[in-house]
Amino acid sequence: MIVFATSDKGGTGRSVTLSNLAYRQALRGADVCYVDFDFGSPTAGVMFTINEVARGTTSGGTHSYLGGAITDPTRRDVWTATDRDELRERPRGAGRLVLLPGDSGGGEFSRQPDDTERCARLFRKLNEQFDFCLVDLSAGRSYATELVLRALLMPELATAESRWLVFHRWTRQHIIAAAGLVFGEHGLLANGAGDADGRLGDVIRFVRTAVVDPDSQHLAGLRPAQVAWLRYCNRELAELAGRHKLGRTNTLGSIPLDPVLQWREQLILDDDVFARQVANRATIDAFEELADRLADKESWEGL
Repeated sequence: MIVFATSDKGGTGRSVTLSNLAYRQALRGADVCYVDFDFGSPTAGVMFTINEVARGTTSGGTHSYLGGAITDPTRRDVWTATDRDELRERPRGAGRLVLLPGDSGGGEFSRQPDDTERCARLFRKLNEQFDFCLVDLSAGRSYATELVLRALLMPELATAESRWLVFHRWTRQHIIAAAGLVFGEHGLLANGAGDADGRLGDVIRFVRTAVVDPDSQHLAGLRPAQVAWLRYCNRELAELAGRHKLGRTNTLGSIPLDPVLQWREQLILDDDVFARQVANRATIDAFEELADRLADKESWEGL
C-alpha cells in the first residue's frame, strides 16, 4: 500500500504523525518505508533521530533521484541508523523500518525530463518491497503533489493500492484550508487530476491533529468557565468540519494534543508513556487506532 500524506498548511503535525504511524505499523511486523518528498524542508530524519540526515542527505536523496542524477535513492535503516538509544535495537517481531531521506538544500524544483516515469518506477519498487510505503509530501499543491498525481496515472502503478491522508489541526483556519486543498477549485479533486477512474475521492481521508478533549483528566486544573468554553469551541469546530465535508465519516483519525509531539517532534515509544511518563496514553491509543483504520476497508467506503 502506498500512502501519500499532505496538508494545505505547515505546522499540522503531518510528519510527526506519519512517522509515528510508520513506527506503529513496523512494531506490528509490517515492513515499512518512509519517503521524504518534502523537498523544500527534508527533515524526516529528525523524527527518527537520525542526526546524519536531520536536514536531509548530502548525496543520493529523493531530489537527486527524481532529477536523474542517481539510479536509486539512498536508504537508512531506522533500527540501526538512529541516534536514539532506546530505538536502536529492532524489537522482537517488528518489521523493517526504512527512511528514504530528501536532499539537503535541494529545495523545490521545476519539472524535469522523465521525472514522472522515475517517480512511478520508485513507487512500484517500494510497493513490491514493503507492506506500507508512506510518502511525506510538502504542504499545499506543491510540485511534489503534482508529480505524484501524474505518476499514479502511469501503467507501472495501475494495480497499486494507494491512500491519501490530509492532515489539519483542529482549528477553524486549518479546517477551511484542508477542505480547500481537497475540494477547492484547484484542489486534489479538481478536473479529475490524477484520477483516471474517478476513484481519487474514495481514497482520501482527513487526520485531525492537536485536538484538545475538554473532558480529559489532563485539563482537570481548568476553571469551570474555561472547560465550558472549550466544549463550546469543540462543538463549533465539529459543525464547521461537517459543513466542509471533514466530518467523522471522512476522518480517519484524531490525534490529541501531546507535549512530546509539540515540543520534541519525535516517535513516542511505550517507555515515554509507561516508564518515563512524559507522553500520554491517549496519544499511543490514537496512533494505534489510525494504524488499524489505515488497513480497514470499511474506513474507506466512499467520501
